[in-house]
Amino acid sequence: MIYWVILILTKYYHADSTKVLESSLWRSTDYGTTYSKLNLMPGTTIVVTSFYICPTNKKKVVLVGSSINERDQMLFISTDEGSSFQRQSISFTPDTLIFHPKEEDKLLAYCKMGRLFASTDLGRKWTLLQERVTKDKVYWSVSGVDVDPDLVHMEMQDTSGGYLYVTCLIQNCSDKMVTAQFLGKIDHNSLLVQDNYIFVKVTTGNRTKHYVSYRRNEFVQMRFPKYALPKDVQIVSTDENQVFLALQEWYQSDTYNLYQSDPQGVYYSIVLENVRSTKQPEENVIIDILEVRGIKGVFLANQKTDGKVTTVITYNKGRDWEHLAPPSTDMNGKPITCKVPDCHLHLHLRWADNPYVSGTVHTKDSAPGLIMGAGNLGSKLVEYKEDMYITSDCGKTWRQVFEEEHHILYLDHGGVIVAIKDTSIPLKILKFSIDEGRTWTVHNFTSTSVFVDGLLSEPGDETLVMTVFGHISYRSDWELVKVDFRQSFPRQCTESDYESWQLTNLQGEKCIMGQERTFRKRKDTAFCIKGKSYTSALTNKPCQCTERDFNCDYGFERSHTEGDRCFADFWYDPDSPPEDCHLGQSYESSTGYRKVISNVCEGGINKQQSAKQHTCPILPPKGLQVGIKGQMLAVAPGDDITFIVQQEQGDTSSTKYQVDLGDGVRAIYQNLTVTDEPIQHRYEKPGVYKVTVKAENIAGHDEATMFIQVTAPLQEVHLEVVPIAGTNHEVNLTAMVLPTEANLTVYYWWIGDSLQPTLTLQNSLLIRFPETGEVSVTVQASNGRSMVQDTRTVQVYDNFQVIPLSFSRNLDRFNPNIPEWREDIGHVVTKILAKITGVPQESLVTVVKPGLPTTADLYVLPLDSKPAKRSIFVDKVQHRRMDLWSPGVWALAVIFLISIIATGSFILYKFKRKLPGNRNVYAQMHNEKEQEMTSPVNHSEDTQHIIQGEEFIDDDLDSVSIFKY
Repeated sequence: MIYWVILILTKYYHADSTKVLESSLWRSTDYGTTYSKLNLMPGTTIVVTSFYICPTNKKKVVLVGSSINERDQMLFISTDEGSSFQRQSISFTPDTLIFHPKEEDKLLAYCKMGRLFASTDLGRKWTLLQERVTKDKVYWSVSGVDVDPDLVHMEMQDTSGGYLYVTCLIQNCSDKMVTAQFLGKIDHNSLLVQDNYIFVKVTTGNRTKHYVSYRRNEFVQMRFPKYALPKDVQIVSTDENQVFLALQEWYQSDTYNLYQSDPQGVYYSIVLENVRSTKQPEENVIIDILEVRGIKGVFLANQKTDGKVTTVITYNKGRDWEHLAPPSTDMNGKPITCKVPDCHLHLHLRWADNPYVSGTVHTKDSAPGLIMGAGNLGSKLVEYKEDMYITSDCGKTWRQVFEEEHHILYLDHGGVIVAIKDTSIPLKILKFSIDEGRTWTVHNFTSTSVFVDGLLSEPGDETLVMTVFGHISYRSDWELVKVDFRQSFPRQCTESDYESWQLTNLQGEKCIMGQERTFRKRKDTAFCIKGKSYTSALTNKPCQCTERDFNCDYGFERSHTEGDRCFADFWYDPDSPPEDCHLGQSYESSTGYRKVISNVCEGGINKQQSAKQHTCPILPPKGLQVGIKGQMLAVAPGDDITFIVQQEQGDTSSTKYQVDLGDGVRAIYQNLTVTDEPIQHRYEKPGVYKVTVKAENIAGHDEATMFIQVTAPLQEVHLEVVPIAGTNHEVNLTAMVLPTEANLTVYYWWIGDSLQPTLTLQNSLLIRFPETGEVSVTVQASNGRSMVQDTRTVQVYDNFQVIPLSFSRNLDRFNPNIPEWREDIGHVVTKILAKITGVPQESLVTVVKPGLPTTADLYVLPLDSKPAKRSIFVDKVQHRRMDLWSPGVWALAVIFLISIIATGSFILYKFKRKLPGNRNVYAQMHNEKEQEMTSPVNHSEDTQHIIQGEEFIDDDLDSVSIFKY
């Protein structure tokens, strides 16, 4: 049976792009000594983009690839450690494959477009689960917590916008079968499912609230100190039934504070302030904290104080922090002039970008107490000073081993430590130690220097075989070199080859996390293999509890000036009942202390024993809130609405809730905020509705109110404005919206090139234009659900004339009172006037006013107002300017205009059939101030007989035939 197989994927890229031209898969069954190339499809060039190995059965491997033309997407499935592959065509392009953590044949496939697929037979058949899923926010069920192993947690985009946390079973994950696990929308990329906990966050306005669900119970808001006001939260760990997180508070920019929770992950107390953070180019945040593997409760952190970064260590999950003690000598045995408290050891706590090399600090579960890292001695951490230091007693004493940073690999439970220099130049040597770094041996792993890309070891802590892979030049293929340390040891270790060591902190205290712990390690003089059966833990002995076994409880802070005592924050009342305290129940007021979680001390001091027992009083409701699922305040008529009622404090079991939805619907509820009984409603008519919820019990009452705007989306807006205006004359801008019953519309008026609009609640605005020229006027109408816009241009002159016009009542029979009709009639009148009077058409503008009876204004502009558009005809009549402005000429024009009334009915009748029959009609009448009124002429029915006849009508129809109604 093959216990370990190396699979290597090589890719060949186009010289000028990231496009993969060819890839090859290589397989080794002898720890990297020899490799064979796998031919996935004979006669076809296959580009393999990625491969995945089942975590619960290493024999099962799935490759994602395509043919060279990149058209046929396919999977290559192996159940025999890559010895053979079965090809499976697929209709989608996977971006990521996710194996089930327990069941080896179940897979999830995420595609770049947000589609999520599932397979129960190792990728042979696939089912589309959902679309609009957020990348990297998909989680299989957690064993021991989720009931059904086929459950999938995911964050997905709602059809109405925003994001939801939902779950479903892979057998049926349609829109109707997904279950929303959090009531309401969540922030994008905020879902995290980890161990016993699920985290989401919700931002409303400028406040973000974080929520947690413990063992799949209902979500509860996470309680940080009242004025922490978190900008960001990063989960550090969730093991041992506790949440350890880093929180960036409102005043911090490049640091975070560390907090620890109660078992449910709800209440948080600070354990370390100002831990350094770094933002990566991909917007990922790196917090300088490292959990030391192998011994629970030990963490390293880099704290930034007064601009200096220093490294601290805790042995009791943050209860106490201390600086690292410097070594007494350097790597050559010479004394070091580094004395505490002015000088300490500081370590870089960076993660490696390359997954095949170690970070700057290396620890391992199977090698407890062994820590090797890069750093420096001094009063602070220096960025580019990276000597290598090692400790074999979990940070109590340190030794310098190298003067440059090295990549580290532990073999045989730390019995062999391999170190390769972190450098950009090619190498052919490595160093290894079999006595926990006290002495080092140089080994030539290759005869030709290579650029080292990474280190691999056989799975399992007992291995003594490793592989170095790299390349000779940047154009060459990979070089893989197997290094086997088994021949360095003549035998297996026996019990006499080990000795014990006891864990202590920097003060020499043996009781850590409530117990004395003893570990075994191989003697420095023993040259033997620890092997698969090796265990490091030796004995555990409980200790009596002391003050050091207790942290400050939620709402308390430690006073370092008053005997390390925990005192209540000014905003916290220790005797106040908890939010879930109901009548008939009892609760304990906090003493300010809580036992460190995972601490196993027994007897001794009990800092919680003085807690007082209280009976839950009937508290009046307080902090009552009413909202809408989806957080919308403007809805359309007929929309289904779900109201959400929440209460921050007060007894809920004895509280009655009176709900008034504002349209005559009223109801009374009991236990409304506890049972989460939905209040669903639908408003049929547009309007503004006041929703009121009153909560009352025998201790008091509270009330919450919200206003719902029920309005249909706006369809259109038409801006009514005179096209001609005088400088500094008052001009009325009017916006007519459809539908006409639209309510609560806000109007944004944009004048000229200004980027600052004028806002009104009325549909009109009076303005003045101070300068001549062409001015663009835009109005935007918004009602919370939609926004529409219209733009008009106004010509501003110093002087012009306005002549009021009126028409026969016969014209009103064909007046639909819409903007298009008025504009077209104005064009007709202007064209006829220009033809009859000889006045250039560009000097005449007819504006038909809204409303009935039909009236209009004739604007007469100076002939030289637009010299660029002057025609030869204008030049010919230039010498007659005075005559054109004489009353006699305008009397003739007015007589002509009056005379066309008889033909007006005929003209409109001809085009009446072209008027849209279903158009809404503007019914609003408004008065516009007349500008520079001159030569008024009264219209009378007696003048209608002037200028009539078939000949004139024919000419007129020819002149207006270009206008479409």
